[in-house]
Amino acid sequence: MATTSLSHAYRDTHLHYSHIVPLDFSAVEDLPESHTWTTAHPTRAADHPGGGGLPAAVPTIDLRSPSAAALVGDACRDWGMFQVTNHGVPAGLVEDVEAHARRLFELPAEQKLKAVRAPNGATGYGVARISPFFTKLMWHEGFTIMAGSAVEHAKLLWPLQYQEFCDAMDNYQKKMKSLAYKLFLIILKSLGYDENNQETSLLSASLNQSQGALQLNSYPSCPNPSRAIGLAPHTDSLLLTILHQNDTNGLQIFREGGVGWVPVTPLKGALVINVGDLMHILSNGCFPTVYHRVVPNETRRHRFSVAYFYGPPADSTVAPLAVVGRQFPRFRAVTVREYIGLKNKHLEKAIGLIKI
Repeated sequence: MATTSLSHAYRDTHLHYSHIVPLDFSAVEDLPESHTWTTAHPTRAADHPGGGGLPAAVPTIDLRSPSAAALVGDACRDWGMFQVTNHGVPAGLVEDVEAHARRLFELPAEQKLKAVRAPNGATGYGVARISPFFTKLMWHEGFTIMAGSAVEHAKLLWPLQYQEFCDAMDNYQKKMKSLAYKLFLIILKSLGYDENNQETSLLSASLNQSQGALQLNSYPSCPNPSRAIGLAPHTDSLLLTILHQNDTNGLQIFREGGVGWVPVTPLKGALVINVGDLMHILSNGCFPTVYHRVVPNETRRHRFSVAYFYGPPADSTVAPLAVVGRQFPRFRAVTVREYIGLKNKHLEKAIGLIKI
């Protein structure tokens, strides 16, 4: 049975500290040149609602609806992203995790650096891992948790008061894993499979061994938000991402057909779901893995988000499900470890490297 933690998949990638340590945002009054992107943000799709005949907002799906399965399948095919309500994750737990994230990011910079990510590590405090692919830095700081790492780093931040943080993160990850598996089964059903199919039952068993990854994100108030980027355009690597965002705008998804960047407006009580690269592979290209980004809030509000990345253990193999949507597979089989390695070296080109 595959049990290798996702964190092992990052050990072959060594980053320089300049691509790990965030800016001390509290110490700057103007946007530094290192964080000033050469062009302002392109015209947003919100300025052209319904451009190209397409709706101007990602779908919102009530998971208690009798038609939820069909709606999830349609959203995966048409958007690669949607929001869900009545998802079963207690609002109090979500609020508690966000409060702990705020508490973490409000620590002094020198305190946060006690838990800085190691050069060949995947967990702890630092900038986005995609940072080395861009010439400018991002207006962002993050904290990554995998396979029990919360205790290790929380002890460094709060030597005598770390348990409450760890308990909240553990409880949240358990709820996220349960919701992600529920969504995974719904998505399989939309592809014509069920959990008892031999091909999918092996992947399901593998997923039960995975703990996924939790990412706390902070996008501080920016002195010049139109010339900064919170998180540069990218796709997510694993099967699914479940995102909680506070009531501050910033997340955008790229739409083809001349639409451009569409804001993903925060909805109270909703969670954002997006298809990752491995789900794109599993669906044989039926479900797009979509580019998304975060722009600093124009009203200079501090944005927080919590992302849960769901996927099988690092030594699991992912391949297109048999004859899904097309007669022949579009991608070769790949282990999670190999694909993350390709993504760490080639970013958006990684998916093309496994095409048949």
